Amino acid sequence: MARSAKSSGAPSQEELEAAYCWDKEDEVPRRPAMTAFRRRTRYHQAQWREANNHPIGSQPIAPKPGAGASRPVGNRLPLDYAKETGANFLTPAALKAARARTSIIEPHQSFDHQRLWAELLWSPSVAFNLFGDLASNLARADRAVHRWWPDAPGTVSDVRFAHSPGRFDMSYTGNLIAFDAAFALDIGDGTQAMVALDTSYHDKIRSAIPKPIRLKRYLQITKRSGVFGPQAIKAVNGTKLTVMWLEHLLLLSMLQHPSRKWTWGRYVVVYPEGNVDFGEACTQYRDLLVDQSTFSSMTMEELLDANVLPPKTKAALRARYGDVLAEPDKGEHP
Repeated sequence: MARSAKSSGAPSQEELEAAYCWDKEDEVPRRPAMTAFRRRTRYHQAQWREANNHPIGSQPIAPKPGAGASRPVGNRLPLDYAKETGANFLTPAALKAARARTSIIEPHQSFDHQRLWAELLWSPSVAFNLFGDLASNLARADRAVHRWWPDAPGTVSDVRFAHSPGRFDMSYTGNLIAFDAAFALDIGDGTQAMVALDTSYHDKIRSAIPKPIRLKRYLQITKRSGVFGPQAIKAVNGTKLTVMWLEHLLLLSMLQHPSRKWTWGRYVVVYPEGNVDFGEACTQYRDLLVDQSTFSSMTMEELLDANVLPPKTKAALRARYGDVLAEPDKGEHP
């Protein structure tokens, strides 16, 4: 029986070791709920792999002959098998979107192809599973976007993955940051709207320090946007909110771009309810904004509960991502 997402429990070290899922990196100091969540999600991916008769992967993901011994990893697939079968992707449309994205190269992109195919915990792969069906059906994508974000203007014209409008381009943020997924909408006057998404699953929040060479540009975008309160810079610069800030700035830089191509935009963080790191970080970040129109967050549970994805896809997502996306047990809570 699947463990509840609400529970702080986790598999024992013995269970994790037996499933080749014991990883000390899952421990988050002084955050027992987050440690338990990371261990549960890793263990569940190994269980999902076994239940679907997929072979076990390894560390390194692609062992090289003569390079030393590899070790089995329960939450991975063998790379060649993963590429051939597309087993990391839940629907034909998600696999089609992944194959289409990996067939092109955006300028200066940094894209981990091995983890995309073989790592069952990899958040960019989650983005394809969540939104791949929408990429193949723009009418469905338009209905979904306007159910999730009713104030979004225009009509969805494209669904993109691992996308940046311009890496290393100082007319944007000048860095390598990209959105896990993005919905482009045609407004009808020659301009576009953009809903840009970060999807997180097993991830924990890490502090980051912006490179000094780009800090001046980041501060310029921040001040021009008019959406941040007076204490925001101190709160985000060099803290656990830095990456969220830089991803938000990429969206804001599009709205400030000299081309005037984008006239509406929103940056959205999507995460499982059980990932308390991201839940708390989104709350803290939102509190720094005096104008929240360009930022929002949504749990995966909320996304699925909107009932805009095909029923089979929704069921596959719940089965794949396990207890963190379990259906609420309405019978036990009158």
